[in-house]
Order: sequence, then C-alpha cells, then structure tokens
Amino acid sequence: MNTPAKLAAYGAALVLVAGGAWGVGAAVGPLRAEPAASGPAASGPAAGHGDDHAATGSADDGHGDGAGDGHSDAPPAGLASSEGGYTLVPATTTLPAGTTTTFAFRITGRDGAAVTGFDVAHDKRMHLVVVRRDTTGFQHVHPDMAADGTWSVPLTLPEAGSYRVFADFAPTGGRPTTLGADISVPGPFEPRAHQPSWTAEVDGYQVRLTGRLSAGHVAPVRLTVAKDGGPVTDLEPYLGSYGHLVVLREGDLGYLHVHPGQGAAGPEIPFGVEVPTAGTYRLFLDFQHAGVVRTAEFTVEVGRDH
Repeated sequence: MNTPAKLAAYGAALVLVAGGAWGVGAAVGPLRAEPAASGPAASGPAAGHGDDHAATGSADDGHGDGAGDGHSDAPPAGLASSEGGYTLVPATTTLPAGTTTTFAFRITGRDGAAVTGFDVAHDKRMHLVVVRRDTTGFQHVHPDMAADGTWSVPLTLPEAGSYRVFADFAPTGGRPTTLGADISVPGPFEPRAHQPSWTAEVDGYQVRLTGRLSAGHVAPVRLTVAKDGGPVTDLEPYLGSYGHLVVLREGDLGYLHVHPGQGAAGPEIPFGVEVPTAGTYRLFLDFQHAGVVRTAEFTVEVGRDH
C-alpha cells in the first residue's frame, strides 16, 4: 500500500549539490549513548510498549525487540548499502523529477546473486522508504518482486535533489536488515530546514507527540490522533498495528523503524523509541483511518545533559 509523497520538512538545511549526495553517507563511528532529552513533558508515561514491535533499531536490522537493558551502542541502520553479506543494488541511481518512474533494485548475497527468499515482516516482504537528504518528500512504499529477485515500484520524486532509499527486509533464515543507497534527481532546488515541532496537521487530523527522548535509552512516547477537535478511537490496522513510525537522524539519516506496543485503536498510540545520540531527529508516523493511510511528521531535538 503506497503512502502518498509528502512534500514536508524532514531534516535540516545542509549544503546540497543537485545530483550529488549531501550529509554523511556512511557510518560515523561508534555512536555512544549520552543522556539527553527534548520536547514538552509527557502527560504521563506511555503504556503498552515492550512487545516485539516496540523498541528501536540496531546496526543489524533497524528494529528491536524491547527486551534487554534499554541501551544499545550500535549505530542505527541504513547507513551502508552492504551489510551482513547482503547488498542493495539499484538498477539506476538517477531518476527524473516530477515523473512517475519504475524504480527497480535487487538484494544480492555474498555470491553476487539476487536473493529471492524473504520473510513477511509487518505484513510485507519488503518495505522501501524514500526521502530527500534534507528529509523532504517522505514516502513509504511496498515493491513487488519478480521471479528473478528484481523488486520494482512506481516512484514519483517531485523535486530535484539527492534522495536516500532504504530497503527494509527480513531474508529467509537471516536477520532483519536495512540497507541504504542514494538516488540523484537532477535539477535546481533549495534545501529546506525545519523547526522543532511536536504537533502535526494532516488532512484535517491533528497528531500530537508527547514524551521525553533520551539518547541511548528506550523512551516511552505517545502519539495522539484527533480530528475536528475530537479523539479518533477507531484507527485501522496498518502493517499489522495501529501505527508505524520511522525515525531518521538529521545529517547521516541513520534509520530507526519502530512499531507500537499493544494498545487500543486510538486515540493514543504508544511507542518505545531509542535514539542513539544527541541531535535532531525527524519522526514520521503512518496511521490509517477511514481506509486512507496518512503521514504525520515531527522534528525533535535531543540535547545533551551536562
């Protein structure tokens, strides 16, 4: 199910050269956790997180299981195109602006052959997240795979710039993995900056983020959905849960893919989110209501405690 492209802010203003990468395109070394927090205080702790969809990612998979000590020194996922013997190989690294074009890619193994065995994870065998490197134009789509292992999906990238694509998958018999690659869309453009935001408005829905993010620790947060001033209590399952959250770190676009804990069908969706370092993060919540998937976007600064 394709989430429409959102031409919304999703990052910071860095120097971006059209047709080239900007930001850091590789891992920045060990990401040591330092206590930090930002944003308004929550009205109370989020409940219901802690199942196998709840926590944050690791270098291996961009996900987590909510177990353990609530602390991880591993970097987020998606910083490399090859990891654990798997490689993301796009059929092209250049796409036109403003035109719907089929984007194709393969996941290859250590022998260079295309992998064709994938497990269903969160209702799909492949999740593809696409965002410009200034975090504009977030899309979350689900490609189809041909018999030869080639995945394809129609993509419309409305504006020029350098985009990051994240292939999020679980190879049969292997660990969940997220790989990233850059795609260039030629043409002039201006990168966009985004101020911290803990509320979002999308198609008449109001979504509020509450909680306290702390670097290196799982933090309970809530996303509360309202419409026309009233709570939405009949959210519909999307990808096996009532909400789906992607978190990207500004600069290198370190990737975290978060699913909520058990909860009711709104208005609150609880998550456990661990960000690895201080910095600015963009949070993208996909939720479904009245048969339509919408995306609410937030910008959160996580500072350092001294």
